[in-house]
Amino acid sequence: MTHTPHPPCRAPSPRKRGEGWGEGRSAHEHTFRTHDGVELFYRHWPAPEGPARGAIVLFHRGHEHSGRMAHLADELGLADFDFFAWDARGHGRSPGARGDAPGIAALVRDVQTFLDHIGETHGFRAEDIAVVAQSVGAVLVAAWVHDYAPRLRCMVLASPAFKVKLYVPFARAGLALMYRLRGNFFVTSYVKAKFLTRDPERMASYDSDPLIARAISVRVLLGLYDVSERIVADAAAIVVPTQLLLSSDDWVVHHGPQHGFFDRLGACVKERHLLAGFYHDTLGERDRAPALARVRSFLLRRFAVAPAIPDVTDADQGGFTREESDALAAPLSPWSLRGMYWRVTRAGLALGARLSDGVRLGRETGFDSGSTLDYVYRDVASGVGPLGRLIDRNYLDAIGWTGIRQRKRHLEELLRIAIADRRTAGAPVRIVDIAGGHGRYVLDAIAAEAQPPESILMRDYSDRNVGEGRALIAARNYGGFARFEKGNAFDRASLARIAPRPTIGIVSGLYELFPDNAQVAHSLAGLADAIEEGGLLVYTGQPWHPQLELIARGLTSHRGGAWVMRRRTQVELDQLVEAAGFRKIATRVDEWGIFTVSLARRQEK
Repeated sequence: MTHTPHPPCRAPSPRKRGEGWGEGRSAHEHTFRTHDGVELFYRHWPAPEGPARGAIVLFHRGHEHSGRMAHLADELGLADFDFFAWDARGHGRSPGARGDAPGIAALVRDVQTFLDHIGETHGFRAEDIAVVAQSVGAVLVAAWVHDYAPRLRCMVLASPAFKVKLYVPFARAGLALMYRLRGNFFVTSYVKAKFLTRDPERMASYDSDPLIARAISVRVLLGLYDVSERIVADAAAIVVPTQLLLSSDDWVVHHGPQHGFFDRLGACVKERHLLAGFYHDTLGERDRAPALARVRSFLLRRFAVAPAIPDVTDADQGGFTREESDALAAPLSPWSLRGMYWRVTRAGLALGARLSDGVRLGRETGFDSGSTLDYVYRDVASGVGPLGRLIDRNYLDAIGWTGIRQRKRHLEELLRIAIADRRTAGAPVRIVDIAGGHGRYVLDAIAAEAQPPESILMRDYSDRNVGEGRALIAARNYGGFARFEKGNAFDRASLARIAPRPTIGIVSGLYELFPDNAQVAHSLAGLADAIEEGGLLVYTGQPWHPQLELIARGLTSHRGGAWVMRRRTQVELDQLVEAAGFRKIATRVDEWGIFTVSLARRQEK
């Protein structure tokens, strides 16, 4: 067994064979409702020795279920902790086609919903929860921590399935092609129990358990590859204390991405252990007591001190996202291969602008302008002749613009939740959007409301956007309660003077365009000055993008010049929001992990 580093610890006494399968504690069986109304099954093992210090949440590997991790509630020897374990949708006693889900993003959101349920129903804050996850479950947890930035105490990832071994050459490419041609279908796992563990009882139970799902849907398998590549590449955004357990003789997944994830991991507290002679079922191996001792030691050490999430609000001054944006801003030699490539790309965009209305508008007003976003929201291809419309359709279907439209839907969803919250509290609904563009998403969101808000104020820096927004208000006959005015979203004093005081604030698509955190902090402070205590803030982020270099080298900004973005991780954005006096209560993420929309409540001063 090799490890990095080597913390002092002592293994608990190993249980006799036949023990450690959950008999030591009585499991309570429950369900919780996911975001799309599915009732998922989970087990709860309350602490047998009085009030719990915290909660340990277990996530099983692919094909399996919560019963396969029940032994950990006893074997970890943490009697003063509650344990929870779910059956992921399509697994165990949870509903759904076996091994299937609407997509990886739905499974990651299920993790958030499960933790929300544990908090609301069982009273555990995220700061008092640790996660122990294995294989596919470890990938889901890593993606959740990256995308949702929870205040988790710590996490243990055992043999995360960042890259499943497909022994058939070009299997992934072939599966992707078949998926495009025929839609979703299922493949059966080739893995036999003897390649998962040397524990004879674990092998026998795997072979006889009727709840084991042998199949996995291709959309889940391909999605697992996609999300894993993104999370491994951007692991520096993850700052939750992490222990990584790797099995030396893993027949199921590759080691390379696991080590790459650990090396890039942004957590100040992290440790890696390579377990000699272990197969893929790391937490269910025959001689697992020393490995579980390391897990136990790590969990106890993390609960013995205050939560260790580092302050990253100075990430604009130094760090991986600053270095990334600086590299994108650096000019290329015009005679280098990359320099010539991007010259050709810009020439192609200039030619496309002669035919595509969307590309032309982007070049005229900036590809990050309110006018461009409103065009993308409308999603109607327009151009010169059939060729122009075809170019425009391809432009509108780019992954970034597809994500923007999903962001709009998420923003409208959270705005409706915010409105319902204020109505339930008996408070007036007074909305302010400090950088509204044309204001389409706000007006679309309230269109289905039975009762209009008491007031809507939308502001923007651009005279063109203000004019278009006023026209949109007039076209919908909202002039009785909505108005549009020119305003600076970064002027704290101006924001603080907004009257009447808003109960809901919105800032969408703005902070992503400005790398300076001091500037963003001034804006958020102005919103905190303006919004009543208990009021809500809807804000957007862009923690990741697959086309950063295309944007920086090929597209132009509304401010003139190249559109170079500094990504702001979700934890960085949330910390800036919290520093201003808000606390996040919900997040939505698109299926590619590009755009987030979050909801936060104004705290008492």
